[in-house]
Amino acid sequence: MEELVIRDADVVDGSGTDSYRADVVVDGGRIVSIVKEAAAAGCQRPKARRELDAEGLVLSPGFIDMHAHSDLALLRDPDHSAKAAQGVTLEVIGQDGLSYAPVDDRTLGEVRRAIAGWNGPGDDVDFDWRSVGEYLDRLDQGIAVNAAYLIPQGTVRALAVGWDDREATEAELEHMRRLVAEGMEQGAVGMSSGLTYTPGMYAKDAELTELCRVVASYGGYYCPHHRSYGAGALQAYEEMVELTREAECPLHLAHATMNFGVNKGKAPELLTLLDDALATGADITLDTYPYTPGCTTLVAMLPSWASEGGPEQIMKRLSDDDTAERIRHHIEEIGSDGCHGVPMEWDTIEISGTGDPALGEYVGRTVLESARLRGETPWTTARRLLLTDRLAPTILQHVGHEENVRAIMRHRVHTGGSDGILQGAKPHPRAYGTFPHYLGHYVRELGVLSLEECVAHLTSRPAARLRLPDRGLVREGYRADLVLFDPATVAAGSTYETPRVLPTGIPYVLVDGRFVMEDGRRTDVLAGRSVRRTPR
Repeated sequence: MEELVIRDADVVDGSGTDSYRADVVVDGGRIVSIVKEAAAAGCQRPKARRELDAEGLVLSPGFIDMHAHSDLALLRDPDHSAKAAQGVTLEVIGQDGLSYAPVDDRTLGEVRRAIAGWNGPGDDVDFDWRSVGEYLDRLDQGIAVNAAYLIPQGTVRALAVGWDDREATEAELEHMRRLVAEGMEQGAVGMSSGLTYTPGMYAKDAELTELCRVVASYGGYYCPHHRSYGAGALQAYEEMVELTREAECPLHLAHATMNFGVNKGKAPELLTLLDDALATGADITLDTYPYTPGCTTLVAMLPSWASEGGPEQIMKRLSDDDTAERIRHHIEEIGSDGCHGVPMEWDTIEISGTGDPALGEYVGRTVLESARLRGETPWTTARRLLLTDRLAPTILQHVGHEENVRAIMRHRVHTGGSDGILQGAKPHPRAYGTFPHYLGHYVRELGVLSLEECVAHLTSRPAARLRLPDRGLVREGYRADLVLFDPATVAAGSTYETPRVLPTGIPYVLVDGRFVMEDGRRTDVLAGRSVRRTPR
């Protein structure tokens, strides 16, 4: 007898087509049968060792978070309710060009410092891996939800070239090609870049094109955080489209927003650019989070020249008064490339977390507010905070536009990604609320998307980008990564004031046919594993 039958569920199967009522049988981690309208038809109903009454609940495929920063959280936090409670059954990590494999001892220490604001310092993690394959093997020891990995181009460059702003030599480029090929062979699904973060931002297009050719040869895709989301946003999107066309590599645009005052109302221009490329055969997808503020680190706002050489060199430059004044001039008057070419508006920069809890007084306030409380300039406050907290502060950047968010999420190649940074005293609510916020706010309350459309955006579309042949749909033979939610009550509990509150209306989540959420509570099940690239 099979393990589980989910009775009388309203199945939204991920295809975008109309829902239907069915009994769904699960056994051995897979969906083994779907009996539509079983009760109405009067047919013999399937039986199993456990029966779950799903009356009033929607059954859908598990949600795929196409942009996650859980690289260490998956290892240090077996509970991981921040994602499991949202119905996320697969996260794509290794984002924005910086993560923890492939590395050597030197690079690992540098990367840990550089992205402590994203993932914490990692003092509670045993970094017993160096290669992509070894990291994925570590995930296979058991995690809360599944995870796929993107090779981080910035980390690759740090390993092969260092943190200097210069072109790679031919030998260094060949080293990077080899590192990317090895990562793909070991199971990565593609490559990411952070082209406003050092050292990835120092790569010219020709270098990126060569690495994308390697990725494409293994059936992977390129996921860039491109060079500007502000003053040069449209040009930066076009650059990525042209680059991947030259490399013949599929493109997935990370957190594809149009931010800052210069881009208010300009989402249609981005979508026209993408539609034109798609019409000529380009393979493009994108992800967004359903909120207007962004989230990153405070140090990311610095100009690229100030970040050359890595974290220790940044600290030295900030400590020198003359150099610090040059940095201020670039940030406040010119518009640094770290701040997307837009002069800094300190009232948009809210400190969301610090590495040192003793600095908690800054959290929840903008830099401008903290500066006024101290009777000093915003740059004085920001500089001191960066030095005292050793570059660890994270920020919310209030620079988005609601009309752009809605326009982009309607597009036919759109998928969902939380970009969730789980660090800090007051993280962005998207880390805990992205997927229920789509379903509750943008589907039920606003009607921006139908329920069937939205579920397709969050399930089958990302599964297709990841080339997963047995995930993303409710189909016989597919993996039983499933979510049961109440369409009338599903909602994000997280807010900007209380960002670590779990969602409502998602009582059951299954990973590989096992309940990781049951009756709205996290179980002790660790059914997640690495999801590795499917060979061509």
